[in-house]
Amino acid sequence: MLEIRNLSVSYGAIKALHGISLSVRPGSIVTLIGSNGAGKSTTLRAISGLVKPQAGEILYDGKNISGLPAHQIVARGLSHVPEGRMVFANLTVHENLMMGAYLQKDRKVIQQEMELVFATFPRLKEREKQVAGTLSGGEQQMLAIGRALMSKPKFLMMDEPSLGIAPLLVKTIFEKIVEINRTHGITILLVEQNANLALEISNYGYVLETGRIILQDQSTALRQNPQVKSAYLGG
Repeated sequence: MLEIRNLSVSYGAIKALHGISLSVRPGSIVTLIGSNGAGKSTTLRAISGLVKPQAGEILYDGKNISGLPAHQIVARGLSHVPEGRMVFANLTVHENLMMGAYLQKDRKVIQQEMELVFATFPRLKEREKQVAGTLSGGEQQMLAIGRALMSKPKFLMMDEPSLGIAPLLVKTIFEKIVEINRTHGITILLVEQNANLALEISNYGYVLETGRIILQDQSTALRQNPQVKSAYLGG
Protein backbone atom coordinates (compact mmCIF):
# COMPACT_ATOMS: atom_id res chain seq x y z
CA MET A 1 0.00 0.00 0.00
CA LEU A 2 2.91 2.29 0.79
CA GLU A 3 6.41 1.96 -0.55
CA ILE A 4 9.34 4.25 0.14
CA ARG A 5 12.40 3.97 -2.08
CA ASN A 6 15.75 5.56 -1.19
CA LEU A 7 14.17 8.53 0.59
CA SER A 8 16.51 11.34 1.60
CA VAL A 9 15.47 14.46 3.51
CA SER A 10 17.60 17.37 4.71
CA TYR A 11 16.94 20.39 6.95
CA GLY A 12 19.40 22.87 5.48
CA ALA A 13 22.87 21.36 5.87
CA ILE A 14 21.64 18.64 8.24
CA LYS A 15 20.73 15.36 6.60
CA ALA A 16 17.81 13.76 8.47
CA LEU A 17 17.24 10.69 6.26
CA HIS A 18 19.91 8.88 4.26
CA GLY A 19 18.16 6.96 1.48
CA ILE A 20 15.74 4.82 3.52
CA SER A 21 13.42 2.22 1.96
CA LEU A 22 10.42 0.56 3.58
CA SER A 23 7.02 -0.86 2.67
CA VAL A 24 3.64 -1.28 4.36
CA ARG A 25 1.20 -3.97 3.26
CA PRO A 26 -2.56 -3.27 3.16
CA GLY A 27 -4.31 -4.08 6.45
CA SER A 28 -1.12 -4.31 8.51
CA ILE A 29 0.33 -2.34 11.42
CA VAL A 30 3.97 -1.44 10.78
CA THR A 31 6.08 0.33 13.38
CA LEU A 32 9.17 2.54 13.16
CA ILE A 33 11.24 2.49 16.33
CA GLY A 34 14.40 4.36 17.20
CA SER A 35 15.78 6.93 19.62
CA ASN A 36 15.11 10.69 19.54
CA GLY A 37 16.48 12.32 16.40
CA ALA A 38 16.64 9.05 14.46
CA GLY A 39 14.40 10.45 11.68
CA LYS A 40 11.09 8.78 12.56
CA SER A 41 8.94 11.95 12.56
CA THR A 42 10.73 13.22 9.45
CA THR A 43 9.73 10.03 7.63
CA LEU A 44 6.05 10.62 8.45
CA ARG A 45 6.27 14.32 7.59
CA ALA A 46 7.79 13.48 4.19
CA ILE A 47 5.00 10.96 3.44
CA SER A 48 2.40 13.59 4.46
CA GLY A 49 3.88 16.24 2.20
CA LEU A 50 4.92 18.46 5.12
CA VAL A 51 8.62 18.29 4.20
CA LYS A 52 9.99 17.94 0.70
CA PRO A 53 12.16 14.91 -0.09
CA GLN A 54 15.60 15.64 -1.47
CA ALA A 55 15.71 12.33 -3.31
CA GLY A 56 13.79 9.08 -3.59
CA GLU A 57 10.17 8.11 -4.17
CA ILE A 58 7.08 7.70 -2.02
CA LEU A 59 4.52 5.40 -3.65
CA TYR A 60 1.01 5.17 -2.24
CA ASP A 61 -1.42 2.75 -3.90
CA GLY A 62 1.12 2.43 -6.70
CA LYS A 63 1.23 6.17 -7.46
CA ASN A 64 4.14 8.50 -6.74
CA ILE A 65 2.99 11.09 -4.16
CA SER A 66 6.45 12.64 -3.52
CA GLY A 67 6.19 16.41 -3.55
CA LEU A 68 2.37 16.55 -3.59
CA PRO A 69 0.84 19.18 -1.30
CA ALA A 70 -0.43 17.83 2.04
CA HIS A 71 -4.16 18.41 1.38
CA GLN A 72 -3.99 16.35 -1.83
CA ILE A 73 -2.34 13.49 0.08
CA VAL A 74 -5.13 13.57 2.72
CA ALA A 75 -7.70 13.54 -0.11
CA ARG A 76 -6.17 10.24 -1.32
CA GLY A 77 -6.98 8.60 2.02
CA LEU A 78 -3.75 9.08 3.95
CA SER A 79 -4.05 10.81 7.36
CA HIS A 80 -1.43 11.84 9.92
CA VAL A 81 -1.83 12.08 13.71
CA PRO A 82 1.06 14.43 14.59
CA GLU A 83 3.45 14.21 17.52
CA GLY A 84 2.24 16.31 20.44
CA ARG A 85 -1.41 15.89 19.32
CA MET A 86 -1.72 19.45 17.92
CA VAL A 87 -5.39 19.82 18.79
CA PHE A 88 -6.97 23.26 18.32
CA ALA A 89 -6.99 24.18 22.01
CA ASN A 90 -9.57 27.00 21.80
CA LEU A 91 -12.08 24.96 19.76
CA THR A 92 -14.53 22.40 21.16
CA VAL A 93 -14.16 18.65 20.66
CA HIS A 94 -16.91 18.79 18.02
CA GLU A 95 -15.23 21.69 16.17
CA ASN A 96 -11.87 19.86 16.22
CA LEU A 97 -13.48 16.78 14.69
CA MET A 98 -15.16 18.90 12.01
CA MET A 99 -11.71 20.31 11.11
CA GLY A 100 -10.72 16.75 10.24
CA ALA A 101 -13.64 16.53 7.81
CA TYR A 102 -12.83 19.76 5.92
CA LEU A 103 -12.38 17.94 2.58
CA GLN A 104 -15.62 15.97 2.98
CA LYS A 105 -18.63 17.63 1.34
CA ASP A 106 -21.26 14.93 2.00
CA ARG A 107 -23.06 15.68 5.29
CA LYS A 108 -24.24 12.09 5.58
CA VAL A 109 -20.66 10.77 5.38
CA ILE A 110 -19.53 13.36 7.96
CA GLN A 111 -22.28 12.17 10.32
CA GLN A 112 -21.30 8.51 9.79
CA GLU A 113 -17.65 9.28 10.52
CA MET A 114 -18.61 11.27 13.62
CA GLU A 115 -20.63 8.30 14.91
CA LEU A 116 -17.69 5.98 14.18
CA VAL A 117 -15.34 8.25 16.17
CA PHE A 118 -17.77 8.39 19.12
CA ALA A 119 -18.24 4.61 19.02
CA THR A 120 -14.44 4.17 19.14
CA PHE A 121 -13.89 6.87 21.78
CA PRO A 122 -17.07 7.21 23.92
CA ARG A 123 -15.26 9.72 26.12
CA LEU A 124 -15.17 12.20 23.22
CA LYS A 125 -18.95 11.99 22.97
CA GLU A 126 -19.18 12.88 26.68
CA ARG A 127 -16.84 15.84 26.08
CA GLU A 128 -18.29 16.93 22.71
CA LYS A 129 -18.99 20.53 23.77
CA GLN A 130 -15.87 20.88 25.92
CA VAL A 131 -12.97 23.09 24.79
CA ALA A 132 -10.10 20.83 23.66
CA GLY A 133 -7.47 22.72 25.68
CA THR A 134 -9.17 21.60 28.91
CA LEU A 135 -8.96 17.86 28.09
CA SER A 136 -6.35 15.56 29.67
CA GLY A 137 -3.37 14.43 27.58
CA GLY A 138 -4.98 11.05 26.90
CA GLU A 139 -8.27 12.64 25.86
CA GLN A 140 -6.44 15.02 23.54
CA GLN A 141 -4.70 12.02 21.97
CA MET A 142 -8.10 10.38 21.42
CA LEU A 143 -9.27 13.62 19.83
CA ALA A 144 -6.23 13.83 17.54
CA ILE A 145 -6.86 10.26 16.35
CA GLY A 146 -10.60 10.97 16.01
CA ARG A 147 -9.90 14.10 13.96
CA ALA A 148 -7.70 12.06 11.59
CA LEU A 149 -10.47 9.42 11.27
CA MET A 150 -12.93 12.13 10.19
CA SER A 151 -11.17 12.34 6.81
CA LYS A 152 -12.21 8.69 6.17
CA PRO A 153 -8.63 7.44 5.76
CA LYS A 154 -7.50 4.10 4.35
CA PHE A 155 -4.02 4.64 5.77
CA LEU A 156 -3.27 6.22 9.15
CA MET A 157 0.10 7.43 10.40
CA MET A 158 0.55 8.00 14.13
CA ASP A 159 3.50 9.84 15.65
CA GLU A 160 4.24 9.00 19.32
CA PRO A 161 0.66 8.34 20.51
CA SER A 162 1.87 7.41 24.03
CA LEU A 163 3.85 10.63 24.58
CA GLY A 164 2.96 12.47 27.79
CA ILE A 165 0.00 10.24 28.65
CA ALA A 166 -0.81 8.50 31.95
CA PRO A 167 0.22 4.79 31.80
CA LEU A 168 -3.37 3.59 32.26
CA LEU A 169 -4.57 5.59 29.25
CA VAL A 170 -1.62 4.46 27.11
CA LYS A 171 -2.99 0.91 27.27
CA THR A 172 -6.43 2.16 26.20
CA ILE A 173 -4.99 4.15 23.29
CA PHE A 174 -3.05 1.12 22.03
CA GLU A 175 -6.13 -1.11 22.31
CA LYS A 176 -7.99 1.47 20.19
CA ILE A 177 -5.20 1.49 17.58
CA VAL A 178 -5.62 -2.29 17.20
CA GLU A 179 -9.41 -1.86 17.03
CA ILE A 180 -9.13 0.81 14.30
CA ASN A 181 -6.89 -1.54 12.32
CA ARG A 182 -8.92 -4.74 12.77
CA THR A 183 -12.50 -3.47 12.89
CA HIS A 184 -12.25 -0.72 10.29
CA GLY A 185 -9.53 -2.23 8.10
CA ILE A 186 -7.32 0.86 8.27
CA THR A 187 -3.63 0.27 7.56
CA ILE A 188 -1.37 1.87 10.19
CA LEU A 189 2.20 3.16 10.22
CA LEU A 190 3.16 3.79 13.84
CA VAL A 191 6.10 5.80 15.18
CA GLU A 192 6.57 5.09 18.87
CA GLN A 193 9.29 5.42 21.50
CA ASN A 194 7.65 2.75 23.63
CA ALA A 195 9.21 -0.01 21.52
CA ASN A 196 7.77 -2.79 23.68
CA LEU A 197 4.18 -1.71 23.10
CA ALA A 198 4.75 -0.86 19.43
CA LEU A 199 6.25 -4.29 18.66
CA GLU A 200 3.49 -5.97 20.66
CA ILE A 201 0.68 -4.65 18.43
CA SER A 202 2.45 -4.44 15.06
CA ASN A 203 3.08 -7.08 12.40
CA TYR A 204 6.39 -5.75 11.13
CA GLY A 205 9.00 -3.29 12.38
CA TYR A 206 11.86 -1.13 11.19
CA VAL A 207 14.62 0.22 13.43
CA LEU A 208 15.89 3.67 12.50
CA GLU A 209 19.24 5.02 13.70
CA THR A 210 20.58 8.44 12.66
CA GLY A 211 18.50 8.52 9.48
CA ARG A 212 19.25 4.95 8.36
CA ILE A 213 17.30 1.71 8.71
CA ILE A 214 19.63 -0.66 10.54
CA LEU A 215 17.20 -3.54 11.13
CA GLN A 216 13.86 -4.80 9.83
CA ASP A 217 11.89 -7.95 10.60
CA GLN A 218 8.61 -9.39 11.84
CA SER A 219 7.76 -7.66 15.12
CA THR A 220 7.91 -10.92 17.09
CA ALA A 221 11.45 -11.53 15.82
CA LEU A 222 12.55 -7.97 16.60
CA ARG A 223 11.33 -8.37 20.19
CA GLN A 224 13.69 -11.34 20.56
CA ASN A 225 16.61 -9.62 18.80
CA PRO A 226 19.47 -9.03 21.34
CA GLN A 227 20.41 -5.71 19.69
CA VAL A 228 16.83 -4.40 19.92
CA LYS A 229 16.41 -5.78 23.46
CA SER A 230 19.48 -4.00 24.83
CA ALA A 231 18.89 -0.69 23.00
CA TYR A 232 15.11 -0.29 23.15
CA LEU A 233 13.45 -2.87 25.38
CA GLY A 234 15.38 -2.31 28.57
CA GLY A 235 16.99 -5.74 28.48
